[in-house]
Amino acid sequence: VDVNVFRVLPPSDNPDFDPEEDEPTLEASWPHLQLVYEFFIRFLESPDFKPFVAKRYIDQKFVLQLLELFDSEDPRERELLKTVLHRIYGKFLGLRAYIRKQINNIFLKFVYETENCNGIGELLEILGSIINGFALPLKDEHKQFLQKVLIPLHKAKSLSLYHPQLAYCVVQYLEKDVTLSEGVLHGLLKYWPKTSSQKEVMFLSEVEEILDVVGPTQFQQIQESLFKQIAKCVSSPHFQVAERALYFWNNEYIVRLIEENSDTIMPILFSCLYRISREHWNQTIVTLVYNVLKTFMEMNGKLFEELTASYKGERQREKKKEKDRDEIWKKIEQLSRVNESNANNNGGKQ
Repeated sequence: VDVNVFRVLPPSDNPDFDPEEDEPTLEASWPHLQLVYEFFIRFLESPDFKPFVAKRYIDQKFVLQLLELFDSEDPRERELLKTVLHRIYGKFLGLRAYIRKQINNIFLKFVYETENCNGIGELLEILGSIINGFALPLKDEHKQFLQKVLIPLHKAKSLSLYHPQLAYCVVQYLEKDVTLSEGVLHGLLKYWPKTSSQKEVMFLSEVEEILDVVGPTQFQQIQESLFKQIAKCVSSPHFQVAERALYFWNNEYIVRLIEENSDTIMPILFSCLYRISREHWNQTIVTLVYNVLKTFMEMNGKLFEELTASYKGERQREKKKEKDRDEIWKKIEQLSRVNESNANNNGGKQ
């Protein structure tokens, strides 16, 4: 492995390589590399394999060289590297903390320095299995990894390349310790995309997965700030963002949580829903909004009527303000014309 696989990866043929748009550069020596990788995997999986003997060769330096290869552009190589690293993590208990630390370093460098690493998705897949095996209660080291590494990974431009694996890791954490959900959701709100509708849709999908595992107590802690953001998404001019936000009401568990906290959530959403039902350009969105309003009416009819009356009263006040403003401007224009006329007459007399 040392002789045949470990190597300095060549610079990309395309310096402006975009993993979402461009085809990856495949490794020319792959037939040979594949043979070495598959032989090594069978060696690790062999029932005769003895970790206490192999640890003389599979050490921290070996793991570090292996991790550097995750930046390979060839997805076939990264797939086999993932299997190799997973087997090493399972067999060598003494290397586990070191492997987690080095993955941590790769992610930090990606988030805060380069935003350039081809193997983030594969490393997150390995992490998903590692997180699944964490013992309870979670160590502070693991909680810090969630807040300081996994959550900031959401802000990268290339999020779409690894978002499913990242969302899986986050949800795995919350299934282990649901009390972390408040920090996670506040973190997502902090990095909520402002200009990318594609990323907004991904964030909304992840929020729904998170809400599926939170309890009523945790939901109450984040409901106000979360639903203010959902109200913005529902009001988005991009119909896919609005549609994805409105699909929350197709989730029975989330609807039940909303119903239990309707006094808080309905006032946040009502005005934007009522406005969209009358003004939105997309008929699908209008239909979905009508369904949400109908759900609200069935949840809490009394509050629904109060909010309707309040909204109509507010609209009437706004129309009155607009009318008063128009009248003031008309008076200003009239005075301007009178003053101009007087000035012309005085000029003529002189």
